[in-house]
Amino acid sequence: MWWPGVVALALVSLAVASHTPDEWKSRSIYQLLTDRFATADGSTPGCSLSGYCGGKWSGITKHLDYIKGMGFDAIWISPVVKNTEGGYHGYWMQDMYAVNPYFGDEKELKDLIKACHDQDVWVMVDVVANHVGQVGYDYSSINPFNSSVYYHDCNGCPSNCEIKDYTDEPQTEHCRTAGLPDLNQSDTFVSSQLNSWISELMTTYDFDGVRIDTVPEVSKDFWPLFQNAIGAYAVGEVYDSRVSFVSGYQGCLDGVLSYPMFYTLRDVFQKTESMYAIQSQIEAYKSSFKDLDLLGNFIDNHDQWRFLCKQCDTQLYKNAIVYTLMAQGIPIIYYGTEQGFNGGKDPANRELLWSTGFNNQTDLYSYIRNVINFRKQVEAWAYPQVQRYADNHFYAFTRGDTFVALTNGGYGQGSLTRTITYHPYSNGTKLCDIFWPNDCVAVTNGKFDVTLLHGEAKIFTPK
Repeated sequence: MWWPGVVALALVSLAVASHTPDEWKSRSIYQLLTDRFATADGSTPGCSLSGYCGGKWSGITKHLDYIKGMGFDAIWISPVVKNTEGGYHGYWMQDMYAVNPYFGDEKELKDLIKACHDQDVWVMVDVVANHVGQVGYDYSSINPFNSSVYYHDCNGCPSNCEIKDYTDEPQTEHCRTAGLPDLNQSDTFVSSQLNSWISELMTTYDFDGVRIDTVPEVSKDFWPLFQNAIGAYAVGEVYDSRVSFVSGYQGCLDGVLSYPMFYTLRDVFQKTESMYAIQSQIEAYKSSFKDLDLLGNFIDNHDQWRFLCKQCDTQLYKNAIVYTLMAQGIPIIYYGTEQGFNGGKDPANRELLWSTGFNNQTDLYSYIRNVINFRKQVEAWAYPQVQRYADNHFYAFTRGDTFVALTNGGYGQGSLTRTITYHPYSNGTKLCDIFWPNDCVAVTNGKFDVTLLHGEAKIFTPK
């Protein structure tokens, strides 16, 4: 157990700057649920997915090679604090100054982080500053917020004090998410404790970055101080499809999860809607967000039905994965993607990875490895994303001299060819696909043809 400092606010300015936002731009993140990734002893128990299943920090430590093997150089782990009963996911805080004993002890958490750093893997910790665990209105078991004075009351809230309309800002910031007691960050004690706690968490365990849960449920004026106390890159969850709304939080935090583009990518690749939607969304992004390179790109996570649950065509999935990894932003891949997991509504999308035997020979494991390693090789993050072609079924962009071609046609599409005339290459340049190195095209008379077979994605690089 670690304890808050005597002078809480003073500690905020002492937070260690683990890794800056600019440094994080080069990283690829593997998101995992601590309880579902690996057991400590290598056992493979079955369980009810609605409760604890036995994953440990020490289990992650033992299987870092599985993560590194795909090229990932950062992991996002579940919240580490002690939770109320049943909080296997980590989002039901009970004691802010104790670690979750179901995941291990302090030493095992520190050992995990050290092992990651020894292999140049950064660790992003998930945190919650909006609410505590399921205790109703009896706060006596919550440390340090053990009194009703630290919480919003239910005045003006819908029935059961729960948020019903997330487009209603006062309701969203004042009322309860899923019945969870809502902290009042305008209270001096609450804000000072949260800020000193996150500062100490970062320095005690040497975390490299932070993912923040339920950001819009807290008033915007709280987040800049919290960001400063973190002293490293922080990406916030703003669970909303509206660009104008989500982008407003990048003024408070370094980055936010790219939820509007997530919905667009699901429409385009899962539902096979027009690829012009990507063009439109990027235009909206450029006029709204401060820095696209600091957004967190994803196509799956623990709150969403998995892509393959509603679309079994892996060619479409691969196209979505390529966009996630190669577009502007920090790519995040949800654990189990590499195994083709297809779980539905939570908790079905929070499967047991150990059930796969950590198989590193799957097609998707190799596919992800190829793209991530190429992203590193060409330092794609250093270049802007420039659209080169768009229509209903084909979308292409460059980053530097890398050309990415995508389609929403799926495996049954057959052959799709487009002639590219807007590009950065000189005549005679030979471009070859990273997946099939003998698949090459030459730029002639200022143009070249790209042919996609059976819904494949291609990434061309000059040879």
